[in-house]
Parts: sequence; C-alpha cells; structure tokens
Amino acid sequence: MAKITKRTVDALGPQERERVVWDDDLKGFGVRIHPSGRKVYIVKTRFRGRAVKVTIGPHGAVTPADARTRAAEIMSDARAGKDPAARGGANADAPTMRELGKRFLEEYVPSHCKPSTAAEYRRSVTLFIDPRIGWLRVPDIQRKDIAALHHGMRETPYQANRTLGVLSKMFNMAEVWDLRPDGSNPCRHVKRFREEKRERFLSDEEYRRLGETLKEVERDGSETPAAIAAIRLLMLTGCRLSEVQKLRWEHIDLDAGELRLRDSKSGAKTVHLGDPAVAVLRGIHRKDGNPWVIAGRKPDSHLTDLQHPWRRIRARAGLDDVRIHDLRHSFASGGLLVGEGLPMIGKLLGHTQVQTTARYAHLANDPVKSAANRIASRIAEVAG
Repeated sequence: MAKITKRTVDALGPQERERVVWDDDLKGFGVRIHPSGRKVYIVKTRFRGRAVKVTIGPHGAVTPADARTRAAEIMSDARAGKDPAARGGANADAPTMRELGKRFLEEYVPSHCKPSTAAEYRRSVTLFIDPRIGWLRVPDIQRKDIAALHHGMRETPYQANRTLGVLSKMFNMAEVWDLRPDGSNPCRHVKRFREEKRERFLSDEEYRRLGETLKEVERDGSETPAAIAAIRLLMLTGCRLSEVQKLRWEHIDLDAGELRLRDSKSGAKTVHLGDPAVAVLRGIHRKDGNPWVIAGRKPDSHLTDLQHPWRRIRARAGLDDVRIHDLRHSFASGGLLVGEGLPMIGKLLGHTQVQTTARYAHLANDPVKSAANRIASRIAEVAG
C-alpha cells in the first residue's frame, strides 16, 4: 500500500485471519483489519530499545488524516523519552471524551441552554468531537489535540470556532466534575479562525421585488398563507425566525401593538409593532384550537419549515443570495436610514449588549455621506 487514505482503507476487505497493512509514507503507521471487517489504526514504534504498538482508534470514528497526525505525535513522544503506552496506564479507568460528551449533553445542557443552543451543542458533539477524539481519555487530552482538531476543520471556520467553544465548556465541566485538575482547560490559547461577517441588506428595489413576489404567490396559491404571513412579519418586525415561527396568539396584544415574548434568544422581551405588521396579524386566519399564529398543516402545530418556501420565493424575486436572517439586518438598516439611532435600533431588535447593535454603526454614516455628496456635487457643478 502506497499511502493510507480513506479510499484505500475503505477498499480493504476482510480475510479469514487478522492482518495489518502498513503505510509507505509514515513507517510504523498502519491499519489492522479484523476478520469481522472492523478496521483500527495503529502505530508501531520503539521506546527504550523495545518495540511498542499503540492503538489509535477505529476507522470511521477516526479519519486517516487524524490517525496519521496522532501516529506521528506518538512516534515523536517515544523519541523524546515519553512512554507512548503510558496514556493507557494511569488514566485507563478515566472516562473517554465520548462519555464526557454524553454526560455534558444529559446533565449540563438541558438545565443551562435554550433548545436551539442545545441542538447546536449536540450537533458539535455528535458530528465533530466524537468522531475525532471521542476515544481519547479526558485527562489525556492536551492542547495540541485540541489545536489539531480545530485546524482540521479550517475549511469551515465558523463551525470550527463553535466546536472549540463547546469543547471549552465541556472541559470546564470536566474540572467541576473532578475529571481534570482546575485550570487545565486545553482549549485555552487555541486561537480562533477569523470569520468573515456577512451582512446583506435589501435595497428599496429589492424590497419592491420581494413585495411583488409575495403578492404573486398569494394570488396563484403556490405558497401557503402561513409561509407568506411569516415572511411579511419577518420583514416588518425585525424578529428572529424562531420568534415568528413559535409565536402564539396569547403573546399578541393588537390594541397595544405589541408582541410579548416570554422566551427569546435574549430572554423575555416586548416587540413593538408598526401598523403594517399589525395589519398582517389581523389578516391571519386563526385556526380553532391551534395556539400558533403561523400554523402548520397538522392540527395544533406551527410551521416548522420556512426555508424551502423562502428559497422558492427569493428565487422568483431574483434574490438568490438573501437569507431569511438578512430580513432582520435589513430592518435594522432601514431604521438607521430613516434617522433612528443605534440605541433605538437595539431596543427594537431586543439586543441586550451594545456591541451587538454596534455592527450596524457604519450604516449610520449613510445620510452624512449623502449630504457630503450633494454639497460636493453642487460645488463641482458651479465651479465647472
């Protein structure tokens, strides 16, 4: 075998007897194939004159690239006089990262996180943490292990940074549960990747096209009234998608023009409604016995999928690069363009921190730039 890769390992079939296939690029790195078809990465090296074999982890749970990196580290440790088998010694009874993740999701997350956050944490643990380091013992994890995991996700910097944040919380709890010494969080000093903030705001022309498209799909019945009403509310309130999808009739006071949300991303808050938003709500048909404003097809349910209707509507309007959350950004930018200040925008959006609203600060200069352009243009016209 020239080099161990996912393709070559996947192609290795079981035989009557167990066998090991060695990598030609990294001597001592191999994969053991059991008669059952199970494949496990291993490394063979020498420590103080004796041969040592160390199991790295199963194929599938461990990628070939991660296994290769781990094998090189084990060989380097052996050359430096560190026993590569010691990791299976003193901490042999310690929980694995997979077990820590399970406890974290079952004991910590339900009591301290909102459902949407809990879902993201579960996704990080299941898809990105367990497959890469789930077999390692909690006390054995070093900063280089976390740095390697983070670096391995560099093609998706946002997800890499979110996963690093989940790992940091897991290790904080590991200290609380006496699974690691205090102050030993290996995520410390692992630098996060730079994330390109995507800010997309609708222009007046784009708003016009979107409005016309909503009227068209309403007339031809190609989209449900619930989906159309939800998109209009997102446009006219600046609410988050979950706040509109899970809006209940009991949260609404149309006479006061308010939505009184008991639990949003930033906690309980009041959303103040403009007359157009109130008109949309008054026009929604209320289904008997259904507490949800944006009702789903099934009785006593709310609409759970707005992404597919939105993609069809935005494509029809020629707005293929606009996400649902961009309607919230556009609501904020619209407020600045009509002269509202950042504190008022923050209050309307329900921001609890000034920094969150500050991302729109550059838009507040648009009226000033416009005035400067008018003045300079007039002078240039007079001066010739």
